[in-house]
Amino acid sequence: MENKIITIDDVRNDPQISALVHYANHIMSVMGYTEHGPRHVGVVSRVTTDILRELDYPKRTLELAEIAGWVHDVGNIVNRTDHGLNGAVMLLPILQQMGMPIEEVLRIVSAVGNHEEQHGTPVSEISAALIIADKSDAHRSRVRRGRYNPEDIHDRVNMSIKKNWVEVDKTNRVIRFELIMDGTSSVLEFLQIYMSRMVMSEDAAHFLGCRLEIVINGMIINNHIKNLEAAKANLEKRNNNLDK
Repeated sequence: MENKIITIDDVRNDPQISALVHYANHIMSVMGYTEHGPRHVGVVSRVTTDILRELDYPKRTLELAEIAGWVHDVGNIVNRTDHGLNGAVMLLPILQQMGMPIEEVLRIVSAVGNHEEQHGTPVSEISAALIIADKSDAHRSRVRRGRYNPEDIHDRVNMSIKKNWVEVDKTNRVIRFELIMDGTSSVLEFLQIYMSRMVMSEDAAHFLGCRLEIVINGMIINNHIKNLEAAKANLEKRNNNLDK
């Protein structure tokens, strides 16, 4: 098959991928999880791209990042457990059938396969940005309409988050995840379910030569800051190796 430049619109409009995205969200709904459909993958797709754009990555890398964000959760169709690994395996033949060059397919599936905190680790710029974008999507709009359960900590935490955003300070190499919570939940409950995700996001920011600041209601909560100079040195070393 002849290779083609596959765009984010091609991926969004592909019948197979569309079916995967929607049915994965259905499975998550049946299991009682928050929204994992077009809203979530759309946010993750946009934020993944925004992070890399602010850090001056090439245009094609931005589009591949956008694609990775859109497809990152399709493995939930198989099972919530190992959904990153399952999704990567499922996507490999689909993206190839669409005509995407194998080099680009591999960049996407490696990012998808490494976005879970249980097994994943940042392995590329797309992977690192995807991790941060996915883990930062905590918001009341993820609570399913008519299904709010005040006894469910995930519902309480998400319902309490009125606003969230990710911004990049390229000059100081800081990626800032900020959110505003009301009294529906608490910072302690947020950390109960998001601690491992935030630690993974710190590692992802470090991979990008940055440090992560997590700000809740105006207060930085992660006082342990990875060594920024080491992060910059690691990034420069990887870039030098790529140039050889």
